[in-house]
Amino acid sequence: MNNSAFNFQALSPDLILDALESVGLRAESGLTALNSYENRVYQFLCEDRKRYVVKFYRPERWTEEQIHEEHRFSHDMSEAEIPAVAPLAINENTLHHHQGYMFTVFPSVGGRQYEIDNLDQLEWVGRFLGRIHQVGRESLFAARPTMGLDEYFAQPREVLAKCPLIPKSLREPFLQATDNLINTTKEYWHTDWQPLRLHGDCHPGNILWRDGPLFVDMDDARNGPAIQDLWMLLHGDQSEQRLQLDVLLEAYEEFADFDARELTLIEPLRAMRMVYYLAWVARRWEDPAFPKSFPWMTDEDFWRGQIAAFNEQIKKLKAPPLQLMPMY
Repeated sequence: MNNSAFNFQALSPDLILDALESVGLRAESGLTALNSYENRVYQFLCEDRKRYVVKFYRPERWTEEQIHEEHRFSHDMSEAEIPAVAPLAINENTLHHHQGYMFTVFPSVGGRQYEIDNLDQLEWVGRFLGRIHQVGRESLFAARPTMGLDEYFAQPREVLAKCPLIPKSLREPFLQATDNLINTTKEYWHTDWQPLRLHGDCHPGNILWRDGPLFVDMDDARNGPAIQDLWMLLHGDQSEQRLQLDVLLEAYEEFADFDARELTLIEPLRAMRMVYYLAWVARRWEDPAFPKSFPWMTDEDFWRGQIAAFNEQIKKLKAPPLQLMPMY
């Protein structure tokens, strides 16, 4: 089978069931698709009456070694009694192969939605992120990337320059706005930080609540600055974000030191995520799931909105960075 980076077409229910049987799991229920754009993830009830989740990795995104590093990091956290969902070892392996696909099986865990306005929950999350980063500092990923301008700006810029979704009338102004954002961000980005293994995509949707936080989806784990796992938990106006940051870091520093110089990276990281996200969708457009899930990507108004958002982000980059204490 010739798997392109977008090819999940051969991933039929029969293939999934055969893959599960190849590792000794026989599903008694149907396969329930769970929300995942990058990979294909299904929940099922096994003949042992336990619920599991199987994740089929998008071909050609990560190498075997990169996936193994993600799994080792998850197990390092579990061994440190950090509530993160780690893959199951079946026949002493966490990564399995079937007809060209790599897949992993996890225990199925439920939980409530993390409440973004609940400062008590934010405090809990801060403590556990401190513990996660304690583990993350023990060693670095060798095969997975370290966050930087090439992955988040240079490569996406090449993708967007060729993106057929951008209307011809807006292509030049959009790319000019992109270049302005990239060039401004470079003025404020710095590498004066100690890299560590990160969750990498620690937004509220990747935290469940089960008498405390439960961290899920380590698919974007990579090396980077600690602030990457913190800034996406902040929202609202600057005074609200300052309060949230205060709560988050006070709890975080019970377990790990935080270098306040990394606060100046929040807006550069936000800018990098904005550009990277658009290129990510563009790269995946051949996957039928993406046009269905992102239909607005073909609208002129969407791209006009992106130009406005990039220009607004430039203003945020030039404004004083978020501080722990009010500036007098």
